[in-house]
Amino acid sequence: MNTLVIWLISLGVGVSSLLASRVLLHYFQLESYQFPGYFRTVKRNFGRAVMPGLMMTAYLMLLLLIHRSVDRRLHDGSFLCLLAALVTVGLAVLGGMWCRGIMQAKKAKKPFVVTMRVKRTWITSAVVFTLICALIGFLLRGQEPRLYFIGLFPLLLPLWVALGGLLAWPIEKLVSEMYFRDAQKKLASRPDLIKIGITGSYGKTSVKFILGTILQEKFQVLVTPSSFNTPMGVTRIIREKLMPAHQVFVAEMGARHVGDIKEMCRLVHPHHGVLTSVGPQHLDTFHTLERIKSTKYELMDAIPDGGCCFFPDDKAICRELFDKTRKEKRLCSVHPGADDADVWATDIRVSPAGSSFVLHTMSDEITCQTRLLGEHNIQNIILAATVGLRLGMTLKQIARGISRIAPVEHRLQLIPSTGVTIIDDAFNSNPKGAQAALKVIREFEGRRIIITPGMVELGAEEETFNRDFGVMMADCVDVAILVGKKHTAPIAAGLKAAGFPEENLFVVSTLEEASAILRQIGRPGDVALFENDLPDNYSEA
Repeated sequence: MNTLVIWLISLGVGVSSLLASRVLLHYFQLESYQFPGYFRTVKRNFGRAVMPGLMMTAYLMLLLLIHRSVDRRLHDGSFLCLLAALVTVGLAVLGGMWCRGIMQAKKAKKPFVVTMRVKRTWITSAVVFTLICALIGFLLRGQEPRLYFIGLFPLLLPLWVALGGLLAWPIEKLVSEMYFRDAQKKLASRPDLIKIGITGSYGKTSVKFILGTILQEKFQVLVTPSSFNTPMGVTRIIREKLMPAHQVFVAEMGARHVGDIKEMCRLVHPHHGVLTSVGPQHLDTFHTLERIKSTKYELMDAIPDGGCCFFPDDKAICRELFDKTRKEKRLCSVHPGADDADVWATDIRVSPAGSSFVLHTMSDEITCQTRLLGEHNIQNIILAATVGLRLGMTLKQIARGISRIAPVEHRLQLIPSTGVTIIDDAFNSNPKGAQAALKVIREFEGRRIIITPGMVELGAEEETFNRDFGVMMADCVDVAILVGKKHTAPIAAGLKAAGFPEENLFVVSTLEEASAILRQIGRPGDVALFENDLPDNYSEA
């Protein structure tokens, strides 16, 4: 077998295998191109992660054996020998496309997006994979039986994708830094712009949109959309959306690792910082609550003189961080007798139609109405109102803004119906948010149904949190539909321990199956809470 044929066969193996690796690239993308998260996802979804490699290995080994049989009958270096190699390459590529089609047949909740970064990672992986195959082929030339063992290489596809990402990392870092600096320059050119950073274990997206709505009563405001809370996500918004007319920029700041908030502050340089909560979310990457606490406080460390730090009085960690802060600061509370709070709420009334409360400052008060569900949203509103007051808004402006706050999509969003009323809280779930959602559904009349896959990213305590969730659930709902037999086992155990009727407990594999059961058992007057919807990298189906 001549060198050209070896290169062609290697190219066919490399390209076809990488075509089949789409599901792995999707996992890499879902984990924000972070290697620890990627390997955890591969481990958690091991069967699905290795399936492309197994399929391609079986297909390529058969294809290469057929090629060897044909090649032995041809004169080495002849046109027919070259043609046989080209046909083999074509069939290999078709096999890769076939495998990719099978693996992507399942509809993704968060679709795979072929970004420039994905293209660079894929090309790097393909080049490296092909070169390694070719090198081995070249070293084993003349030993054709051994040469065909390159068909086993797809078994290592999860590693090839990671290697491609690793080798592409310097390029990605260079590209990211270029965009990052461009966004920094754009912000630096706007010394008049008021910049507000919002972080927290949970509640930051809700507070961001609430604050944006309130501030719009006085200012032209740019709020980072959806859950854009990473350096590159916020960089993109600054570069593409920030206009000269904007007076206030509100940036959500997410974190999975120590230093993430510090990096966000290096980009935004916020004048004011808002902390919504500190809890066990992302314990799987932070490992300890103390590290979560210090990371969230990176925002307050970045606030300059003349700026202000805003905290909710949670009677726990946020209060502790407020007490240690030696900068200008504000505390807000929904607890009775909040004597040391700067802004607080009383006469709180929560119903399925919305909420009302009296907003107090040191010198005045006003009655407020909101369509948002749940007492926890009153805390979010009070926190945002405190920021508005610091920026010079009147109580009337703030109350008007509060009345205009619309429910955030998939966050306790009420969807009325003549049949089953839906409460959509599917965006994300955490211990505090799940408890708040259960309190909301408990206020509704009629039969109460919950559909949930439970909570994730809670580290070693995840099973305990989910079991406690099941215990709380038993007191708030009449029917429970759990999605994912393995992951929801602790919830089922909690329900049973609390005496929940087993005939009202359903455990299914997919959200589609859960929805089918809801259609089957639902009747007019029922209310169904969709609590969390796990991303594709947590799917058990």
